[in-house]
Amino acid sequence: MAKPASPTAAYQPSDISAVRRQRARYSVRLWSVKHARGLEIIYTLLADVFLKLHPLWNLIGYRRVERPVMFVEKTVKGFLFDCRMCGQCALSDTGMSCPMNCPKQLRNGPCGGVRANGNCEVEPDMPCVWVQAWQGSQRMRANSNILKVQKPVDQSLRNTSAWLRVTAERAEQDALEKAQEQ
Repeated sequence: MAKPASPTAAYQPSDISAVRRQRARYSVRLWSVKHARGLEIIYTLLADVFLKLHPLWNLIGYRRVERPVMFVEKTVKGFLFDCRMCGQCALSDTGMSCPMNCPKQLRNGPCGGVRANGNCEVEPDMPCVWVQAWQGSQRMRANSNILKVQKPVDQSLRNTSAWLRVTAERAEQDALEKAQEQ
């Protein structure tokens, strides 16, 4: 008697192994770290543009522009840095390597479990976020920023725009400095 054919699933994964698929997920993030200097320049220019737009943001209202700006921010930073939208971006301090990609979400350096090959102890196929951060920071103009101690994550800022928050804070700081000069 002929053996019945095994049922076939509608979806068949590609011929790429699980390890290779996972590495492909990190490839853009690793590209961003390798090009940290150029991305630092773009990030600084973007911050300046946002600061110049502060009067417009203020006129329209930061709450009203939050959603469209956050959509753009999440799309761009998600693609380039695998951003987790913590609302407290530290990319310019961490060599364009998002510390929120650390499975332990460590914001001030690697844990004691970095493998000899520089990979994560929790996800062995993933390069350690902090090894990448160090390499990226050494390519940046402000390479000593990686030594800054980052504040703990404020969970109330999750899924908010770091770009708008930083812009508002910078505008307030600039206004205080101008007031003190007069």
